[in-house]
Amino acid sequence: MIVRSFVLATLVAAAGSAAAYPGGTPSYQTDVAPFCAGCHASRDVAALAGAGERATKELVPNKHLAVIRAGEAKSPYAKLSAADRATLVKHIEALDAASGVILEAPASVKPGETFTVIVKVTGGAGPVVGVGLVDRAHRWYARPAASVGWQVAAAPVVRSSGEEKTDWLHKRPADMGRNLSFVNVTGIHSDAAQNSFATAQVTWTLRAPKEMGELPLAAVYLYGTEKGSPLGITTGPLGRKGNVGGLGAGAGRVMFTDVQVIRVE
Repeated sequence: MIVRSFVLATLVAAAGSAAAYPGGTPSYQTDVAPFCAGCHASRDVAALAGAGERATKELVPNKHLAVIRAGEAKSPYAKLSAADRATLVKHIEALDAASGVILEAPASVKPGETFTVIVKVTGGAGPVVGVGLVDRAHRWYARPAASVGWQVAAAPVVRSSGEEKTDWLHKRPADMGRNLSFVNVTGIHSDAAQNSFATAQVTWTLRAPKEMGELPLAAVYLYGTEKGSPLGITTGPLGRKGNVGGLGAGAGRVMFTDVQVIRVE
């Protein structure tokens, strides 16, 4: 599989806000990795290990929440009152607390065996979140899972709101193969003010390499936050809903599961 960079920042410039989370990447169906998610903040400093002081700046409290609280004159949050900014922060913190990702995979497989892994996610503001399989839990160093030898053997099965979702994946021509290691999950809606949080699941069919050994596997979860609060939603001139902080607000999140080492034996 061709390894593609995660296209958030680049596609924003090329195709407008529809290309960025939490609006998803509706026009781009390919394998990605999270290193180009510049408009996202990190939940865990470990995901930026080795980045020094830069890692601290990329964390949620510093890159996103501090900007909301400050409400500086040139900030998009300046139009909110101090009380509304405090409430928005409260809603975002609640959504972050409710948002998570779990990877279910076998401890060992046989060489060349086809097997199933499941990634379950909760929260995320919606209407779209991103889920992928990568080789490590690092924002700038992670690569798609195929880079270490796992082959995606079939199109992933995506479910949210109790229904299978094929709209995003089926935009990719069938003859090109839909066996992607990254997907957009549509149909996501969370409302922190109502303590209501989405759930979704992606099931992948992988094929192990023929060589024996130990290979890493992790899941990455990318989601937005501000649209999960009634104070965080704006409406553009064409009726398109955006987040109050805009594309550069750090309102998105990047989080990973722990790396699971699977034995091929």
